[in-house]
Amino acid sequence: MATCDAGAGRGRFSQNISLVQEKNIPADLSGVVGVPFGESRLRTVELSVGSVSDQDAANVGLQPPRQWSAYHVDGYPGFLFISNPFLPGWQHHWVRQCLKLYPKKPNVCNLDLHMSLDNASDLWSSSQAQLRNKSPKRRSEKTLLEKLRWVTLGFHYNWDTKKYYREHQSPFPMDLAALSHCVSLACGFSSFKAEAGILNYYHMDSSLGIHVDESELDHSSPLLSFSFGQSSIFLLGGLSRDVAPTPMMMHSGDIMVMSGASRLLYHAVPRILRHPGGGDLPPCFSLPPSSDVSSPLIDPCSPSDWEVCKSYLQSSRINMTVRQVLEEGGSFPEEYDGHSKKVSQGDSYHSKEEMQDAEEQGLSKRLKSAE
Repeated sequence: MATCDAGAGRGRFSQNISLVQEKNIPADLSGVVGVPFGESRLRTVELSVGSVSDQDAANVGLQPPRQWSAYHVDGYPGFLFISNPFLPGWQHHWVRQCLKLYPKKPNVCNLDLHMSLDNASDLWSSSQAQLRNKSPKRRSEKTLLEKLRWVTLGFHYNWDTKKYYREHQSPFPMDLAALSHCVSLACGFSSFKAEAGILNYYHMDSSLGIHVDESELDHSSPLLSFSFGQSSIFLLGGLSRDVAPTPMMMHSGDIMVMSGASRLLYHAVPRILRHPGGGDLPPCFSLPPSSDVSSPLIDPCSPSDWEVCKSYLQSSRINMTVRQVLEEGGSFPEEYDGHSKKVSQGDSYHSKEEMQDAEEQGLSKRLKSAE
């Protein structure tokens, strides 16, 4: 994920993002594309439904692909939007993976900068009791999970150099690889290989700056994006910052696939919004976690674990992006070896909240130098 300097290039994209980011102004959704907004720009897509068996889809919590609602967006060839194809009660399990399992070592996260390996090894254990008993009416110190901003999986993205390295990797999670494989097959990408993941953890005043995902050595493969929790506005632009972006609404369970001509378009997440319909959580979480889980890949989300996840999601959104880094049969060039593998704060977030977190830990100078 190559994130652009927020102060560079004041094009039409920058003007749009500034307007949407005004936190005290209610979001104007009149021009937003998505379900149920702006459906006139959506065109139904026929997926490769025979490529994925019902059982393989069910193993990762997905409905049979013939039941998915998939769309192209006018003006964006290669961009595919899938409206929540998850089985009832199954998003809970993916949220639990993102909070309990994926932040564990040897995966890398932003908190590695600020604490010892022992303290950063299990964020869930240090946070679960406080989150389970958290009162929305009483302000309390943030847990480590609430200070989590990003996690990298597989080939670990280096926020300083904007590159991946052969030696800087950990095993890619088998369950997320299987989920990505099902989605990519259904979308017609039979050779996609999940090699890197960047998980972003948003709160209500978080944002993701204008950027192009160009760091992967293979741009012919799609980028898959999965959303869980509160909603967001996603801005999709063009090949330059001078192209005015189209705002799209993303809800919990929605999947985006960027491929072909859309693979290298500028995009951003300027604002997180409460899901439509009222209530603390999106309706897809109204049912308890599915107890009918026979998948060999994922353990059921227990009621106790869900209490922690539920508390976290009331003011948060999680996004998983999965990428193929290398061309099929390809390898890293020699110049990608021997570089610094250190973790930096990165420049993926441009929110006041993150700077406040850093100041609490006496690290504001360090963060500014990293940006």
